[in-house]
Amino acid sequence: METASLASLCSRISSGGTPSRKCPEYYSNDGHRWVKSQELVDRPIFDTSEKISDLGLAKSAAKYFEENTVLIAMYGATVGQLAILKNPATVNQAICALCVDPSRADYRYVFYALMATRQALTVQAAGAAQQNLNQGLIRDFKIPVFPLGKQQSIASVLGQFDDLIDINRRRIEILEEAARLLYREWFVHFRFPGHEDVELVDSVLGPIPEGWGLTCLADEIELARANVKPFENPDEEFDHYSIPAFDDRGLPALELGAELKSNKYLVSDECVMVSKLNPRFPRVWHVDRSDFGRRAVASTEFLVLTNPLRWTPAFVYGLATSSDFASRLATTAGGTSTSHQRVKPADVMKMPVLRPPLETTQRYSEQVEPMLKLADNLLRQGEVLREARDLLLPRLVSGELDVSEFDLGLEAVGA
Repeated sequence: METASLASLCSRISSGGTPSRKCPEYYSNDGHRWVKSQELVDRPIFDTSEKISDLGLAKSAAKYFEENTVLIAMYGATVGQLAILKNPATVNQAICALCVDPSRADYRYVFYALMATRQALTVQAAGAAQQNLNQGLIRDFKIPVFPLGKQQSIASVLGQFDDLIDINRRRIEILEEAARLLYREWFVHFRFPGHEDVELVDSVLGPIPEGWGLTCLADEIELARANVKPFENPDEEFDHYSIPAFDDRGLPALELGAELKSNKYLVSDECVMVSKLNPRFPRVWHVDRSDFGRRAVASTEFLVLTNPLRWTPAFVYGLATSSDFASRLATTAGGTSTSHQRVKPADVMKMPVLRPPLETTQRYSEQVEPMLKLADNLLRQGEVLREARDLLLPRLVSGELDVSEFDLGLEAVGA
């Protein structure tokens, strides 16, 4: 098996920078895409959560990289995580960007080869406080190589899995956006069925339809706080709903009790989880445990909303994912650092919210529940595809399996 250093396969290897946070003019909602290492989750990046202005680009070490650049996280908890730019973007200093020379290697193959050999790369990371890579280590790191045509064939096989995963992801985004738009139409703009015959009246939240009331979450839903200590059952498998799991794949991580060192909340039945941490970046999870055999636990960074008295979980999810709810959460958050602000459970549960008629919330839920169910099924299907890809990945990159023998027939699955 031949190997080659990343430096020999790339026309450019470099990192970026972060504009000073003390200068708000360095950041702009319609500026240049700017990738942070937390956004590297082993899949393509089409857009970024933050953008920097022309001035921020000029006054920092941030620099542009083209479409199809392979990215590697160099520092801390995300070290070794990967991504591929699908649009030109800048990156921060914690990311190493690999501009693969198309005459020497296929960028997708380099991405998959790094995924297959990630452990060998990250074991070289050093640092007392956190595990770090550097550009020198990355430049010298060697990956298995084949003739360019075979690289492209391997990337094509593995890419079929990722293409389907990406299609599922986009379908999920469409379903979730449809649910949010319906909630906004009915419960923010008050264009619910029959609204033409209902007058608006004044309330502390502004004009609301006549016959609607005000309430708070504490009067409508329970805050689950049943504590469990998974580490007392070290060999038991748990589905762990954590913030990293939400940010990564939107599915709980399967972990042994021995791996969970702190107390967790017990999760059962159907519920909605809202993150207490950094509400400026909302994390809302709709969870249905009705067809799972394992026990599930949640990080104590989540508020676990369960057992609605009048509402359905679908309506609670619509409320929790609304932009109004998110902005009000952000205003109640406290903390000395903007990156580690938290909301207090009591403040959330006491926050005034609308109480529409029961018939209206039920009609809304009848339309939204099938969307949430389909989104959940697509998430699980994506995980099955990812597991299948990960089984094939090391065997294809090592040459153990001959790519010419593969006909996966995944086109039919996609259809």
